[in-house]
Amino acid sequence: MSKGPVDPKLRGETAYARLKEEIATGKMMPGSRVREVEIADRLGVSRTPVREALRRLEADGLVTHAPHMGAVVATLDHSAVIELYAMREILEGTAARFAARHASEVEIQDLAYLVETELDRAEDPAALAQINRAFHSALYHAGHNQFLLKALGALSDAMILLGGTTLAVDSRSTTAHEEHMAMVKAIAARDPDAAEEAAREHIRNAQRVRLKLLRAAMVDNH
Repeated sequence: MSKGPVDPKLRGETAYARLKEEIATGKMMPGSRVREVEIADRLGVSRTPVREALRRLEADGLVTHAPHMGAVVATLDHSAVIELYAMREILEGTAARFAARHASEVEIQDLAYLVETELDRAEDPAALAQINRAFHSALYHAGHNQFLLKALGALSDAMILLGGTTLAVDSRSTTAHEEHMAMVKAIAARDPDAAEEAAREHIRNAQRVRLKLLRAAMVDNH
């Protein structure tokens, strides 16, 4: 029996997910042009779902329009990175505070498990970055606040534009692991103040490494 036509909304959802993943993994770099026809050919779909996907990516702030170029993958300048990490410190600090108050024992055990898993992937930055994303997602959900979760989701979309993980720099994977341990320890102890401060320190340290990467990239481009 032949299958019926695929719902255009499903095609649009698939195109959106694929393009978002390509931006996150660096296949589509910040500043690169986004051509509907080229993307449609690559994904094997018509231009309609691609157009819908690009509208959603533009609403997410991941795609923008540049003079004489058209649609391009958005780029974060130095000021935007500072602003992004400032908000991340506030929101993730709040998520950790809420988690210390509201996380179930199972959620705390899951956070601890993810931190332990980091040790097994210390030499694999890509795998470590995936575990790191899982840890932070688990932290957000452990806060049990739907409005905070939505704000963090929007922030996570913007983080995609930062490119490669800071965990590949120097000894960052080791210090990040220690910072995650401190966060879980404070959450397990039901200490909101310590949990928030541990999360804030974690983000501040990540920001310092990110700015170091940005400076290095500027030197390489000149």
